[in-house]
Amino acid sequence: MENQRQGKVWLVGAGPSDPGLFTLKGKQVLEQAEVVVYDALVGQGILSMIPETARQINVGKRSSHHTMPQEQISKLLVQEALQGRKVVRLKGGDPFLFGRGGEEAEELVKHGIPFEIVPGITSAISVPAYQGIPVTHRDMCSSLHIITGHKRAGMDYDIDFDALVRTGGTLVFLMGVTALGDICRGLLEAGMDPQMPTALLIRGTTAHQRRITATVSTLEEEVKKQGAQTPAIIVVGKVCELAEEFSWYEKLPLGGVKVALTRPGEMAVRTAAKLRALGAEVMECPAIRTVKRENNVRLIRALENLGSYQWLVFTSPAGVRIFFEEMKAVRLDVRALGQIRIAVIGRGSARELEKRGLYPDLVPEIFDGAHLGEALAAAARPGDRILIPRAAAGGRELIQALAEIETDDIPLYDTVFAESSSADWKKELESGETDYVMFTSSSTVRGFAQAAAGADLTAVKAICIGAQTRQTADEFGMRTWMAEAADEDSLIQCLVKAHKEEQGS
Repeated sequence: MENQRQGKVWLVGAGPSDPGLFTLKGKQVLEQAEVVVYDALVGQGILSMIPETARQINVGKRSSHHTMPQEQISKLLVQEALQGRKVVRLKGGDPFLFGRGGEEAEELVKHGIPFEIVPGITSAISVPAYQGIPVTHRDMCSSLHIITGHKRAGMDYDIDFDALVRTGGTLVFLMGVTALGDICRGLLEAGMDPQMPTALLIRGTTAHQRRITATVSTLEEEVKKQGAQTPAIIVVGKVCELAEEFSWYEKLPLGGVKVALTRPGEMAVRTAAKLRALGAEVMECPAIRTVKRENNVRLIRALENLGSYQWLVFTSPAGVRIFFEEMKAVRLDVRALGQIRIAVIGRGSARELEKRGLYPDLVPEIFDGAHLGEALAAAARPGDRILIPRAAAGGRELIQALAEIETDDIPLYDTVFAESSSADWKKELESGETDYVMFTSSSTVRGFAQAAAGADLTAVKAICIGAQTRQTADEFGMRTWMAEAADEDSLIQCLVKAHKEEQGS
C-alpha cells in the first residue's frame, strides 16, 4: 500500500471461504489495513489474517438479513477514507460479481476517494470444483452462464429463461436458495429437459460442504427432504453428472474435518499449512500470545556476561526468537556466544535456532522439561553455568533436574490469554462446527477455556502435544488424544489417527 496521508479504499474479493484461495495481493493489502469492513460470507480463515491493530466492522449480509444497508456501507467507506485511513472492504467471492462493488465504487468516485479493486475467486467456479464438477467440459457444454438468483421483494425475475435454455451451457445461480423452486420452474417452462442434472452445493470449500444432486424437475423436492442452508449455489447442466467420479476434497486424509489451531499466531503458519495440505479446514485462533518483557535488567546483565556461561537453553521457539532480538538490541551477534553449547527442548526450537545458522548440541529424546533437564544434567561438566531464558510461567521440572548446577532461569516473556475476534467459541461448540481443537501447551488449553466461557467443554475433542497438556484438557472434561512425541508432525498424525478412529466407530 502507498504511504500517504489521504485515505484510500481497497475493494477486495476474499474468495469462497478457503484461505488457500485468497489471492496474494488480497493478503498483502489486508495485512496493511487500518480498517476492515467485511461481509458474512468472508471465511473465518481469512478473518484470522486481519491485523490485530486494524479496526473490524462487520456489515454482514446473508439471505435477506442485513447488519447494515448497502447505502450505509458505501457511506461508511467514504467516511473512513476521509479520516485518512487505509480501508479494506472485504467481500466474499469477487467484489464485481453480484457483490455490489460497483455501487461502492460509484460512491467513492463521487467523493473523489482513491481506490483499487482486488479481484477474488468466484464461488461460481471454485465451489463446483471442490465438489468435482467442472463448469465446462468439451463433451458436454461450451459455455458458462452465471446468474443471480436473488430478486428484490415484490418484483418478478428479469431473467430470460428461454435464452438460458437455448444456450445449452452450464448455468450457475448464486444467492438462489430461497428462490430455488421459482428457478427450476422457470427453466422447465422454458423447455429445459426435466431430466437435466442439477446440484445444490452447500457451504463450498469448507470442511462441512455437501451437495444435493437431482434433476431440474426433482431438485426442489430433494432439497426439502434433505434440508439446505446458506451459502449455497445452484448448478444446472450435464457436468453435474461428473461429481461422483471427480470428487476429490472429501478423499483427502482430513477432508471434511474442521480444526481449531490454538498455538500463537507466528508459530501456527507452518502447522496450518500442513493441516490444509491434508484437506482440513483450519481456524487459526491463538488462545495465547507472548509478550516480551521490557527493560529486562536480569537478561541484559546475562548478555553482558555471556562468556561466563557454558550452556544456553531454549524451551520454545518464541524464546529463541526473543533472545536473539534482545542480543541485537544490545549490538551482539552470534560471535558473542563463543564456545557456549546450546540445548533445546524439541524440534520447533531447533528449527528456530537453525534460521540463525546455529544447530543445537543437545535435544532430549522426549521433548519435555523433565527429560531436557535430565539430559542436560548428564552432559554438563563440573563448574558449568547454565542460562535459561524462557517464559515467566515455565514449568518447574527443568529447574528441579538441574538443582546441583548453577543456573540462571531468566523470565524472557509472559504468556497471556488472547481473545479471538474471528470465532465465537461458545457458538462453535454448541453448533458442532469445529471437529477438533489442537493444543500445544497447558496454557493454550486454559486460554481456550477462557475464550469459550459458558460453553460445554466436554464437547471438545482435544488433540494434545504432551502429557501435561492432556492432563489440563482432561481437567476441563475434554475428550483427549495425545501425540506419540511432542512435536508438530506427531501432533498432526495424532489428529489423523483420531479422525480414522472416529470414522470407524
